[in-house]
Amino acid sequence: MNIAVVGTGYVGLVSGVCFAEMGNEVTCVDIDARKVESLRDGRLTIYEPGLEVYFDRGRRENRLRFTTDLAEALAPADVVFLALPTPPAEDGSADLQYVLGVADDIGELLAAHPDWGYKVLVDKSTVPVGTARRVTAAVGAYGLEAGKHFDVVSNPEFLREGVAVDDFMKPERVVVGTDSERAAELMTRLYEPFVRSGNPILVMDEASAEMTKYAANAMLATKITFMNEVANLCDRVGADVDKVRRGIGTDSRIGPKFLYAGIGFGGSCFPKDVQALHRTAREEGYSFEILDAVLRVNDEQRKSMVPHIVDALGDNDGRLDGKTIAVWGLAFKPHTDDVREAPAHVLIREFVGLGADVVAFDPEAVETTRAAFEREPLGGTGSLSYAETAYDAAAGADALVVATEWPEFRRPDLARVRQSMAGDGAPLVFDGRNVFDPKHMAGLGFTYRSVGRPSFPAQEVSDRETAA
Repeated sequence: MNIAVVGTGYVGLVSGVCFAEMGNEVTCVDIDARKVESLRDGRLTIYEPGLEVYFDRGRRENRLRFTTDLAEALAPADVVFLALPTPPAEDGSADLQYVLGVADDIGELLAAHPDWGYKVLVDKSTVPVGTARRVTAAVGAYGLEAGKHFDVVSNPEFLREGVAVDDFMKPERVVVGTDSERAAELMTRLYEPFVRSGNPILVMDEASAEMTKYAANAMLATKITFMNEVANLCDRVGADVDKVRRGIGTDSRIGPKFLYAGIGFGGSCFPKDVQALHRTAREEGYSFEILDAVLRVNDEQRKSMVPHIVDALGDNDGRLDGKTIAVWGLAFKPHTDDVREAPAHVLIREFVGLGADVVAFDPEAVETTRAAFEREPLGGTGSLSYAETAYDAAAGADALVVATEWPEFRRPDLARVRQSMAGDGAPLVFDGRNVFDPKHMAGLGFTYRSVGRPSFPAQEVSDRETAA
């Protein structure tokens, strides 16, 4: 099948590469000439484990091409995926200017070239309910008839950054939103090779498909936020949130996933999608009170470590002037370089604003962090610098904050960390992802605080005992 993918961001590039791997002819379009040139030269523009192998094979076998010319991709395409950004507007709604702008361009091109034939236009971006209808209207404004010249389908993505290739190649389900039998048949043929293990292709109306994506992300965000609330209560009553998580996660009605307490969720999906669904509810005159709580609690949770660090290190005015804080992890989650809405960035802004000097390390997300803070500079009197390794970041620090649960942070040389940190007492570690065991950390001589788990007094140990 011949496929066009408009937009080479995270969703568009993963989708295009994976469709090409399954034998389709794929042309990816982007207005960013530098990005297209990089992709043509064989340089991926995102970090995603496993993507490079399929990307290289698709290019080598000439099934995967890149262009800035929409007409070049549109002319031969059977299916056109719109994988465009839908950033949150100031009021929390999804900004559809890019989606509708491309829909307008497609309508103009199809009207000028009737010989190009019937096209299925697919909303792959996460878009609010009613977007398929608006895209249909934008294309139809050029005298084109839906069902005859084109159809619009909602096909939301359910990709988890860090495992997106597996998610695309072996989806738990494929959701296809359309009332057109012709479009549904074409989409089913396209996706059948991906669901040979028996997972379903769910065909439904466009509005239900659009709502499915938002509802899924809102539910997952709610589970995370609920456990963070439980963790905050555990802190107050002396319970251990890890034991609570295991206790409720074995209930088949609840399940074990998304029950890990921490310093809040981030990324490109959960914050934006919860806000957009919340906005849609308001526009319909409905008060979605659970989402009110999710948004409020998550905003507070991302800053929850700050008061504890100020209590431990701050002066009488609550300032951190002259203190150095090491931050391990900048991406919003491991196995990605995505820093959008990352809790680490929220913490860094708070620390620098209070006068602290932050030294940060992340295996993949340093450059994306640099770019993010160039766009929105840090205020305050502190500073931010970057270390080459996790150990370099911790050296000389008054406190260490774990903000992203990268695997390499789970088994570091803690003796080396302890010896290199500042001060003669028990070094301060604030674990925002509950990576370490509290008793073990106390036994190694750290003053250790995590989320929703008991703390234990640091034991006095020699360097030899710590190393052992």
